[in-house]
Amino acid sequence: MASATGIPEQNPALAEEEPLLGRPGDATQKPDQGLQYNLVTGTAILAQAGAWILAALVWAAVFEHPFIFFSYHPLLNSAATLLLVQGALVLQPTASQKDKVHGAYVHSITNTLAVAGFIAGLVIMEMNKASHPETRFQSVHGKMGLVAYIIIFAQWLVGFAQFFVPQVFGGVDNAKSMYKYHRWVGYILTVYILAVIAAATSTGYNKNVLHIKLWAVIVSAVLVLLGVVPRIKKHKLGL
Repeated sequence: MASATGIPEQNPALAEEEPLLGRPGDATQKPDQGLQYNLVTGTAILAQAGAWILAALVWAAVFEHPFIFFSYHPLLNSAATLLLVQGALVLQPTASQKDKVHGAYVHSITNTLAVAGFIAGLVIMEMNKASHPETRFQSVHGKMGLVAYIIIFAQWLVGFAQFFVPQVFGGVDNAKSMYKYHRWVGYILTVYILAVIAAATSTGYNKNVLHIKLWAVIVSAVLVLLGVVPRIKKHKLGL
């Protein structure tokens, strides 16, 4: 339908579902589609490429050198980051109530595994620093990483409570009204985690052992964001 100006009017229902970039429906799960398609719908393939390339960079660099106890730290953190991306991608396109619930369960599983990986990575780092505690969280990567670990765990805890124990927030409706804040933090946290990984290229361990290039991490991170950001639905952020 055209307006008085001759410009077609947009269906308000479609406008609500419109991703931040792109056309309505570009990243919306169809009723007859399985959740697995959400991982590659729309621009998701770019995010997948970036996330897998980033993980491959880290794992290849680690296994090209003699394996040491600290090697588990980058392996676990990169795997956890990959899982976080999957958790975001699988939930973003859900539209029907049934798919939203199923997507939330998968989102919860992948994110719980990711948080477990991050915690294990933190434990490895702490154990490695036990003999020289004065070096803990001294680098830019270390300081940023500590902040990331705290926010990641808090974000997981809040999300878990919102979905599984909504009584904590005074009921289901109150918990749902706070979902938008959880999403905002999730997207900002994704950008921050990618920045933490980029900062890791300046550490002595990377400079002396792994030799992962900063530009390669940045390219991978940009691909992840190019895949995730356009699929963000504005109304789910309260916009």
